[in-house]
Amino acid sequence: MAHGSKQVHGIMKRIQLAGGNLLKTQNLSKFFDGLKALNKVNIEVSKNSITLVIGPNGSGKTTLINVISGFYKADEGKVFFENKDITNKPPHEINKLGLVRTFQIPQPLKKLTVLENLLVAAENPGEKILGSLKREWIKREEELVEKAFRILEFLKIDHLWDTEAYKLSGGQLKLLEVARALMRDAKLMVMDEPIAGVNPVLAENILSKLVELKERGVSFLIVEHRLDIILKYVDYIYVMANGRVIAEGLEDEILNNPKVVEVYLGATHGEA
Repeated sequence: MAHGSKQVHGIMKRIQLAGGNLLKTQNLSKFFDGLKALNKVNIEVSKNSITLVIGPNGSGKTTLINVISGFYKADEGKVFFENKDITNKPPHEINKLGLVRTFQIPQPLKKLTVLENLLVAAENPGEKILGSLKREWIKREEELVEKAFRILEFLKIDHLWDTEAYKLSGGQLKLLEVARALMRDAKLMVMDEPIAGVNPVLAENILSKLVELKERGVSFLIVEHRLDIILKYVDYIYVMANGRVIAEGLEDEILNNPKVVEVYLGATHGEA
């Protein structure tokens, strides 16, 4: 039975990787005051996939996505995105390549409306002197408004288009973060706890939308604690502890892995 499971895993992994790697880290390490927050981490995210990173608090998950997206500098190792070395590039350069980071606590411009938040997230030729002189910005602005409304309709928050961001609920703010990333034509969304603090019904709605986006060609690297909700939506899972990847695989493999059970039980006892 174990042999059969390994065969299935191998087949599924080959299917997952058939589209090719979008993101890859090689021996990625990060130190804080001599402490290894990341210790030679190797992960891959395939095109058209949802990849999940889990682990107890302090395992290095958020540090990993901060290094990948340029918010922290790697001390060792490499990050490749679409086969380009993006290690230690600044966040705005990485963002322009299509790797877009969203945050556990959404960071919209609170006084702006939902629509204005989307327009600000997009690059507009009118912001450049030459573009404004050529008046390209007028046509581009119209295109961006149309694009923004298509995204809002897809996420089912188009009725909030003229609502100031500070009036949105926690779940609506998470959807606004996704919408802003889509305005940047994200190829890979790196998400830190996209359903944290969101009621279960809206959480399922958000994750269903991510699956639809995956089918349209957007990939995801997600850190999330709410395993009871998210596991059925993901394609591949990495488990971290003490800055290392200790396990990887499909849902059943991870849930039945003794190392994973031990890490989570140990974390539970430690918190108690």
